Amino acid sequence: FQIKRDSGYSTMAEQQKQEEKLWDALKISAYVFSTALLMFTALMNSVSWFMQNITLGNFWQTTWLKFYNFFEGDEWTIFFIGAALVPALAFWGFNGILMVADTTGKPTFITRYRIQLGKNDPVDKKKLRQAIYTALGNQFFVSLPMLVPMFYVMKWWGNTFSKELPTFQWFLLELSIFTLVEEILFYYTHRLVHHPFLYKHIHKKHHEWTAPIGVVSIYAHPVEHIVSNTLPVITGPMIMGSHIVSISAWLSLALVTTSISHCGYHLPFLPSPEFHDFHHLKFNQCYGVLGVLDFLHGTDCVFRKTKAFERHKVLLSLTPLSESIPETPKKAE
Repeated sequence: FQIKRDSGYSTMAEQQKQEEKLWDALKISAYVFSTALLMFTALMNSVSWFMQNITLGNFWQTTWLKFYNFFEGDEWTIFFIGAALVPALAFWGFNGILMVADTTGKPTFITRYRIQLGKNDPVDKKKLRQAIYTALGNQFFVSLPMLVPMFYVMKWWGNTFSKELPTFQWFLLELSIFTLVEEILFYYTHRLVHHPFLYKHIHKKHHEWTAPIGVVSIYAHPVEHIVSNTLPVITGPMIMGSHIVSISAWLSLALVTTSISHCGYHLPFLPSPEFHDFHHLKFNQCYGVLGVLDFLHGTDCVFRKTKAFERHKVLLSLTPLSESIPETPKKAE
């Protein structure tokens, strides 16, 4: 007989099925996290030993002291260079190369790895100019002002401008925490801006690009750039009271990584952009960065049934995955 329940499931069997599915997801997640933790611990110990024994630690410490003394310990100048200038150079340097490929179709070493074949080939220059202007506006008028309160938070911690660099082992630990914080905050704020009202007035701008390119990673409404792009990235360093060198490395890495996920090319030896590219294509799948929360919430179920999911891996050869794992030909009607 049928049992009506407040949970919304029409039968006990359906509820049990959902509970089993959740339990399986939690077990898989626990396995993944525990394995990653063991690998991460081994990596930290190995890399730290390696770094110490080839004296790179002394090299970076000496270089940092020279930089610090050159600016006479001026904390705002050091913070501006580390948190704003260096990440911006990393972002535009990387995207400058991609934009050459997007507009000219060369070098073919890049363009042959295009994910959505026939799209942005070449890119619409008018749309590209608009994306560049918006990206610059977000950097100058949104991200830069947000660094002011961040600067005072870091000063309050008292470790950000220390003359002594953090150990490489500590930096790796911080990096893992930054990544976890970003995944949680980005996933939920990203899903929030997909609410019909917020999507219409805010997030729709970012989704004008169904086949994204690198610079589109920060092509967004200013409100979205604050809530979903910037806060998830800067919250980790503020929680940890990180050193400015760690902050600079993390922000640069975050900007380059999000550019890769939007670039439209699945390039050899770089992280796979298939996951987020699929989000731009379908809109209601793949909201996160790592994909862990998407798996737990079931927001990657369609993606997992596609060829894009099969291609979602680091390419370790020079053969484009669009060739080795092509889309299934559509049946003739």
